[in-house]
Amino acid sequence: MLETVFDTRAMEFIPQLAEPAVRLHLLVVDADAAVRSACAEIAASLGYAVESTGDLAQARSLLRGHTADILLVNLPAGSNEGLELVAEVKLLYPDTSVIAMTATSSVNAAVEAMRCGAADYLTKPFAMDELSTVLDRAAQSHATDTATRQLRERLRLSEGLGAMIGRSPEMEKIYRILSKVAQSTHPVLILGESGTGKELVARTIHAYGPNAEKPFLPVDCGSIVPTLIESELFGYVRGAFTGANRSKDGLLVSAGDGTVFLDEIGELSLDLQAKLLRALQEKEVRPVGATHRVPIKARIVAATNRDLAAMVEKGTFRKDLFYRLNVVNLRLPALRDRREDIPLLAAHFLERISREHNRKLTLSDEVLRTMMRHDWPGNVRELENAIERACAMSSGPVLHLGDLPTQLQQRGLEARRAAAVTGEGDPASGAPALKTLAELEREAILGAIRALNGDKLQAARLLGIGKTTLYRKLKEYGIADPMQGE
Repeated sequence: MLETVFDTRAMEFIPQLAEPAVRLHLLVVDADAAVRSACAEIAASLGYAVESTGDLAQARSLLRGHTADILLVNLPAGSNEGLELVAEVKLLYPDTSVIAMTATSSVNAAVEAMRCGAADYLTKPFAMDELSTVLDRAAQSHATDTATRQLRERLRLSEGLGAMIGRSPEMEKIYRILSKVAQSTHPVLILGESGTGKELVARTIHAYGPNAEKPFLPVDCGSIVPTLIESELFGYVRGAFTGANRSKDGLLVSAGDGTVFLDEIGELSLDLQAKLLRALQEKEVRPVGATHRVPIKARIVAATNRDLAAMVEKGTFRKDLFYRLNVVNLRLPALRDRREDIPLLAAHFLERISREHNRKLTLSDEVLRTMMRHDWPGNVRELENAIERACAMSSGPVLHLGDLPTQLQQRGLEARRAAAVTGEGDPASGAPALKTLAELEREAILGAIRALNGDKLQAARLLGIGKTTLYRKLKEYGIADPMQGE
């Protein structure tokens, strides 16, 4: 019976295949009972929860009741019913992975199936291991799509991703890319100015990836001398150099299936660039002083604040290494280009500091306006340092302009002076106009007299000044009768 579906290799059962980590639901649709039975038997042996039917109407009913994770459907020759079911499933149940079975090896049949939404296909007769391989691909694709969908939903309900904070359009774009990139193990190149959070992005990629439980090992290529970087990355054997009393694995080996983060990759010498390229291409390293090679499996995430493309043009960075690292490119926006995220970031840092020191801290409106105007050449790192400094200098629960670093104080004072001269606030920030002390004093005196129906003696007592001072001030203002309009 099995020979109608599988070729002669079908009799070689393959029990060593691992059961899926999550029990997936498979629906087999084929009018041939022998095909259905054989496919269902094999899928069940691989750990799938299997249902099967030869009737398209019943298949639709089963899908409505509890949508299948994977649909294995036959496309009979001379009929479009199978293709119609594929198209309908992808429209109504886009999360279902579809595998098409055809009795013809025609390329057109496969293309048509893919066009309707099938993710993979099998040509009859096929072997057990072919079916197993296709099901495994579908399971992996389903797991990736599910993780990506969950990550997007988490982003929708939060103010960022993991420890990353921000809801600006620029950050939303970064999150969309990260939700896809995190599920793969491809190399990633992160570009951006200093302080934009490149290592935080690298850690987020690792934390939301398939090997999150594996090590994350950062290497600062700009702070380690070249002679040490090679041994740090590739390892060394005993006696390789003075002080090498024992052999040691490099980070590319000890990371295993984890992630190695190469920060400031642009600082590597050309010689080390060549060795790193060879290691990435051959998936193995030769420890310093060794004659043997060691395989590596770590994912590489690199970052730099330098213009690598310009360095390639100048010959200071290898073009082949640049293309090897630049499989996925992430360019982080500067903080000045996502100012709407500043209040969120400031609140996040304040909450953390408040929790650490058991103090409830808030920002004054003037401080927040000053932060919104500042260009932040040091980006998020500078903002965090500014808030930490303000918290350390503050004597109360509210952080004021005088608590900020000097350059921010100057920016705030410039804004005060500009507002005092023009008599206007900051339209962009919605801030009220700032007034001089003389203006505030004048308004207080006139307001008090009018509130007391012209009783200047009572007004002077209320304001805490002498009657003579009050009359002198009215003379300076040129107002004989404060009860009349100005």
